[in-house]
Amino acid sequence: MSAGAVQILTLIPMFAVFYFLLIRPQQKKAKKLQAMRDNLDVGNKITTIGGIVGKITSIKEDDIDVNVNGTSLTFKKWAIASVDVD
Repeated sequence: MSAGAVQILTLIPMFAVFYFLLIRPQQKKAKKLQAMRDNLDVGNKITTIGGIVGKITSIKEDDIDVNVNGTSLTFKKWAIASVDVD
């Protein structure tokens, strides 16, 4: 067996391990986060990536309006980190 073939056969398992330990879990996490953002509803209590907590008052295509202590703030959907359970 040539040295080039041995190197290729060594790289294949290393790439497989890299894929299953790093890439695949990150893709699953991103898919779950996107599903959460797609299922936002008026009245949900949310936390933004900046740590602001409030209640959704309206949802537009890419923006949401959030009531924070009587003040209305507008955020992009990608800025929502989690939906909080009361």
